[in-house]
Amino acid sequence: MNEISDSAMTDDSQHRLELTASFGLDAVDGGKDRQFVTALARGLEVLRCFKPRDRHLGNQDIAERTGLPKPTVSRLTYTLTRMGYLYHDEKLGKYQLGTGVLSLGFSLLTNMDVLKIARPLMQELADYSHTVVSVGTRDRLGMIYLDGRHSTEATVSLRREPGTRVPIATTAMGRALLCGLSEAERDQLMDDIRRRNPAEWTTHKAGIEQSLRDYQERGFCLSIGDWRSDVNAVGVPMLPIAGSRLLTFNCAAPSFVLRQHMLEDDIGPRLVNLVRTIEAEAARY
Repeated sequence: MNEISDSAMTDDSQHRLELTASFGLDAVDGGKDRQFVTALARGLEVLRCFKPRDRHLGNQDIAERTGLPKPTVSRLTYTLTRMGYLYHDEKLGKYQLGTGVLSLGFSLLTNMDVLKIARPLMQELADYSHTVVSVGTRDRLGMIYLDGRHSTEATVSLRREPGTRVPIATTAMGRALLCGLSEAERDQLMDDIRRRNPAEWTTHKAGIEQSLRDYQERGFCLSIGDWRSDVNAVGVPMLPIAGSRLLTFNCAAPSFVLRQHMLEDDIGPRLVNLVRTIEAEAARY
């Protein structure tokens, strides 16, 4: 089975830009919030610097991404290494994520009852549609994949491993999230996206507004080559249940496999039914 992988971002300032757009210029330093533990925030920002494409990062790399002074970064990486959240490769003089981070992520995924309910239903739809069906949630100004089920018979697949990040404005998963937010939350997030990508905002806004109309009329929204010209997808939000976070489900495939009319007439309604079934089952827990 051939896999189509996401193209890696090469801009090392991405992390700092997203931090600033999401939480303001003083996010890492806590601003004037006395309850905010600056040292803890800085340590967590160091861990967030590591992206799926990053096997090793040095202190200089981390300093550039966070905007923190290099001496501060050196103390943080030393502490995180002592605690098992980073591993120091002495030959390279650089760091990689340690097993402590893995244990945190594993605990999150294994304790989400929604995923336990969703997986067999996602697999059923993936096999029916010869696509990949995924679930994700918001992470700052992007969406992060929590799980994905691949068709066992598809000859071409879009690889979506847990932890994969995609943008909000152009993807079906991200647009579905916007559809599920309250108007105030949506306006704030759209403003953050606009400030981060002002040159592309006119196009992004048009796609988002169309998705909002589609969701109101049909219960799902689309991304037809908007994120990548060769990928089509449909997305549906699952509203929070019993204090859970807002999740979104999508079904995606190369455009030559999943045509727009298939999404509108068949896969979209099936994805809506899948999400409603999960909601009903989760409400019983």
